[in-house]
Amino acid sequence: MSRSPDLPRAARDSATRPAVLDLIGNTPLVRVTRLDTGCCTLFLKLESQNPGGSIKDRIGVAMIEAAERDGRLQPGGTVVEATAGNTGLGLALVARAKGYKVVLVVPDKMATEKVLHLKALGATVHVTRSDVVKGHPEYYQDLAARIAAGIPGSFFADQFNNPANPLAHETATGPEIWAQTGHDLDAIVVGVGSSGTLTGLSRYFRKVQPELEFVLADPVGSILADYVKSGHIGQAGSWAVEGIGEDFVPAIADFGSVKSAYSIPDAESFGAARELLAREGIPGGSSTGTLLAAALRWCREQTTPKRVLTLVCDTGTRYLSKVYNDQWLIDQGLLARPRFGDLRDLISRRYEDGGVVAVAPEDTLLVAFQRMRLAEVSQLPVLAEGRLVGVLDESDLLVAAQTGPQALQRPVHDAMTAAPQTLPAGASIAELRAVLDRGLVAIVADEAGFHGLVTRFDLLNHLRRQLLASTAAA
Repeated sequence: MSRSPDLPRAARDSATRPAVLDLIGNTPLVRVTRLDTGCCTLFLKLESQNPGGSIKDRIGVAMIEAAERDGRLQPGGTVVEATAGNTGLGLALVARAKGYKVVLVVPDKMATEKVLHLKALGATVHVTRSDVVKGHPEYYQDLAARIAAGIPGSFFADQFNNPANPLAHETATGPEIWAQTGHDLDAIVVGVGSSGTLTGLSRYFRKVQPELEFVLADPVGSILADYVKSGHIGQAGSWAVEGIGEDFVPAIADFGSVKSAYSIPDAESFGAARELLAREGIPGGSSTGTLLAAALRWCREQTTPKRVLTLVCDTGTRYLSKVYNDQWLIDQGLLARPRFGDLRDLISRRYEDGGVVAVAPEDTLLVAFQRMRLAEVSQLPVLAEGRLVGVLDESDLLVAAQTGPQALQRPVHDAMTAAPQTLPAGASIAELRAVLDRGLVAIVADEAGFHGLVTRFDLLNHLRRQLLASTAAA
């Protein structure tokens, strides 16, 4: 039977519940078998298996369908939200399938994969500052509220205050967990962003297993773990983990069943996520790493066997540029590597570590251009049998390319700077700055061989790490 040609597409789409929404929920439960859980049994609920890749699909459909029922969202309307990415993805999945427009505000620390996924779903994305607190005009929640107020017919999902958020977990996630664990569970480890998961699960388990203990996993820098322990709202810091941790107590938060709280450093969170993939074959994001790290701590502290559950909040495939990227982790100081106490510590891609992206003299300029683009660098060392014989930068490529259409087929040795000036690894920061101030990249090489390149960004990153270290020490 054909669809009526008289109905606008948005109206037709919103009148029919998309089949993809039936895939949300009923996610699998797996037991951890290759990590040290002490005397406890630890289960993971794979919320990453939702069609949008995260637990936030649940609240996306719940909030939109609640707004449809009470008339806040009409056909052709616009869904607006402030999000760390996953709620936006859940809302975009549901809203676009139903024919609504989507406008999202995300902090600038979010993984590139999330932003690209949001745009692929047709969402309009506004990126704002992540270093400001509630009340600042560029704080992501406040900005989203202003945008919603300026769009006629918009629905501001407002996950931090929306009762459909915890209700989704009280009526669906909680019953699933209880059934999948055979009505035998002692503790659940959760994180808090909007607090919908904690609040909804707490409400459900008070009814079916009042003795169940909730454990809060919180990033270092967030105020929530200290709030649970002391009742005091302290000063927020910063953290790299996405999606959990707050600088305020969410309005819908219910901490009444939380008996333990752990503050997990970023390095431990990222390390736990990577270990989960390496040992159990399960890719999870940075918040999953925080939850897993706290769950493992809690399990190892127990003296009697307990059955414990935590969540794989979202898929690790949207964190390939961060959690699973050694170079990014090193730049952020989250992955240790050998220290030399000289300029080699400033090199982001060290030859000794196999991290150098280079070309050979006989490679074509086209090959050099492609490597620059893929590695997102503007210069390449030219190596012959491990020896530095030149350097090629984007200005060399540009000069060569302007000579004719076949220029990029020429060999690198025709365009490179041969016998470039180098600095020994033991050179001072002042000597390094003198090179960089002349607009050059610093080439670190000495009698031990070629070590790598130092750019202005590398020096800035070094100074940033020193600032963070001194701030932490203070």
